[in-house]
Amino acid sequence: HLATSLPLPTERDHLRPRIDLIVFMIDIKSKYSLKNIEASLAHVDASFFLGKVCFLVTGVGRVNACSIETSAVCKLGEAYCSPMLFCELELEGIRVTTAQRLLRMLQICAGHTPGVSALSFVSLLRNSDDD
Repeated sequence: HLATSLPLPTERDHLRPRIDLIVFMIDIKSKYSLKNIEASLAHVDASFFLGKVCFLVTGVGRVNACSIETSAVCKLGEAYCSPMLFCELELEGIRVTTAQRLLRMLQICAGHTPGVSALSFVSLLRNSDDD
């Protein structure tokens, strides 16, 4: 399911499936994109940041067209202890690889990967980033 911003409308709460993973998409070419994400983050329960949120940063292949500093986006991931995926959606190979990574994350967050929890998965990602 896709939403352009949070909070989600309440009138269909009873029909909404369980939310296993929230992917915030940030278009690095649009300052509005980052501002929208920052406003939406206030509507996410703090417990979701324990392995069920990630940031997908698009448009990274065009450095000269960026409106947002990469460091600002990275600080957002650090502040919310959430993984960051960087991709260029215009390149099919990268788009497919990114989709596969997101699906794998979703499988883990939904509890369909035995022996791996969302929290332990994010912990592994954070440890590998620190090396």
